[in-house]
Amino acid sequence: MNTARKLFYYNGGFLRQKRVRRILSMAGYELTLGLPDRGDMVAVWGQSPNQYRGQWIAKKRKAGLLRVEDAFLRSVQPGRAGDPPLGLILDRSGCHFDASYPCDLENILRHDPLKDTDLLCRAEQAIMRIRDNHISKYNAFETTQSPPAPGYVLVIDQTFGDAALRASGAGKAEFKAMLAAARREHPDANIIIKSHAETILGHRRGYFSAADATDTIRLLATPISPWQLFDGAIAVYTISSQMGFEAILAGHTPHVFGQPFYAGWGLSKDRKPITGRTRILSRAQLFAAAMILYPIWYDPYRDRLCALEDVLDILEAQSRAWRDDHRGWVACGMRLWKRPHLQSIFGRSKRIIFQNNLAKAHHTSTRHQRNLMVWASGHQDLAFPTTRIEDGFLRSRGLGATLTPPLSLVADRLGIYYDPRAPSQLEQMIADTVTLRPDQKARAERLRQQVIGAGLTKYNAGQTAAEITGTRRILVPGQVEDDASILTAAGDIKTNLALLTAVRRANPDAIILYKPHPDVEAGLRLGAVPDRDAAASADRVLTNTDPGTLLTQIDEVWTMTSLLGFEALLRNKRVVTYGAPFYAGWGLTHDLGRPPTRRVARPDLLGLLYATLIAYPRYFDPVTRLPCPVEVVVDRLNESAPARHSPINRALSKLQGLCASRAAFWR
Repeated sequence: MNTARKLFYYNGGFLRQKRVRRILSMAGYELTLGLPDRGDMVAVWGQSPNQYRGQWIAKKRKAGLLRVEDAFLRSVQPGRAGDPPLGLILDRSGCHFDASYPCDLENILRHDPLKDTDLLCRAEQAIMRIRDNHISKYNAFETTQSPPAPGYVLVIDQTFGDAALRASGAGKAEFKAMLAAARREHPDANIIIKSHAETILGHRRGYFSAADATDTIRLLATPISPWQLFDGAIAVYTISSQMGFEAILAGHTPHVFGQPFYAGWGLSKDRKPITGRTRILSRAQLFAAAMILYPIWYDPYRDRLCALEDVLDILEAQSRAWRDDHRGWVACGMRLWKRPHLQSIFGRSKRIIFQNNLAKAHHTSTRHQRNLMVWASGHQDLAFPTTRIEDGFLRSRGLGATLTPPLSLVADRLGIYYDPRAPSQLEQMIADTVTLRPDQKARAERLRQQVIGAGLTKYNAGQTAAEITGTRRILVPGQVEDDASILTAAGDIKTNLALLTAVRRANPDAIILYKPHPDVEAGLRLGAVPDRDAAASADRVLTNTDPGTLLTQIDEVWTMTSLLGFEALLRNKRVVTYGAPFYAGWGLTHDLGRPPTRRVARPDLLGLLYATLIAYPRYFDPVTRLPCPVEVVVDRLNESAPARHSPINRALSKLQGLCASRAAFWR
């Protein structure tokens, strides 16, 4: 039975914007044309120029009026650049930016107790997360730009003729008066005028221009994080920009010359006070109302309404991808079969330029001001800045050696995670997770339970492990013996046979279970142990076995550098390392090898997980073909069957198997 409420519209934007229609549908509204009856509703977009048509019909037909607006966290790029919204405001009373009559948000701020401990805790944690990750309404800005020298006054521009300014009765004269007040009240400070994101992109003009610049006034018309600007500002001036709200979240008390939703609650210096707003609120209460209780949030990956925290996951992933990729990439030495997948993941802003000669690729990247990427295992010591690419830790259902495309990749500007000879970004991230925020710890624990519950590992291939009985069951994972992690981090023991022999010698009474690496089992890589030699040290050899189900039946993992050691740690198993994998040396493993002495931090397991599975990799959703959070890839791996390959892919992988002893020629 359809219980959706009919929502009539007379604005072509509702017809064109598929995402808006979908969110409205999921919120319980059925968009339709025609004339409403009493009890139906009419949709208008905020206070757009054509709102009066919908208002007139709603009044004439005695229907309700629903004002629709973008939520306060919208997307990476503005709507005029093509990005659909991640949330909407659906207000039955008014517009949040028009204080002439109360809207739903103002009613919440006036009358809701806003004292729920859990709600305010969510608000405080979300504020910290937004600040730490440089999240704003629009997010097409870099976080590596140097902000102006601290000590300036920040004056915020807005787009010409914006509805929020009309509602505040503000125009050119008010912006000039605001700038004059900033100069008068801070005569010894420089002034930074921040242009609006749509002005920077050339979509709409602002009220300030280069003509307003002087020796002490600078027009900042480049994209930069507002949170970086707040850090160096001694005062913030705005008419009604959302950046004024963000300034409050950053700890400022902004000078407000208009009448936005965040004015009048004791958190701003209001030059145009609003009648009826007498309540004093905390910033957490203001945030809880405006960001948690008021908007409707949408998850495009699962096609469902969601919580604010899910939208933060999404914006962090999508913003990171834009910030990494918007300058474009030159990729050197990438195999032909990898190129379409790399293009899908890293080439959304600008298509990747692929080249095979490293010197030429470096020249191209310099000339076009693009970043340079190489596949990590093919390039070691380089004399110029390079980003190394490698498969992520939740990769796929199927092997890379069988040409299964990855759902996660890592892009490391310092080194690469498996090579301990030099620091990597992952190593820095692990060290930084010694103190996680409560929301980060909670997210890491949820992810750990999801990964364990779904039995996920890197490749998610093989059959369910048969029952294994006995006490002190030790799993010894085989590895590819010419793999880069063995060549750079294995230590004194570098072969699977030597590993098996050492584990048996150290544990004469344990049950030793040897699991060959799936690439080696498939005949695609080096590292096979003869059956007679394996039987001399192992009680059982587990071929074609899913490690996710196997890890539930063992007590310990002894390894050179295998990722199975990390996956065992997630399941609270004891892990002994002979080499120096990325997860060794932090106090979580028993290390018989020589991890780098620089690993002095002591994160807990959730810190290691957060850095390794949340902060470090890039994830790609094969359904929406968008950058995504790790949780989406967990869902996709949990839903999907192992990848099926075309005849061409199968033929290529078999050819690789024939050339396994010459892997360097085809990898």
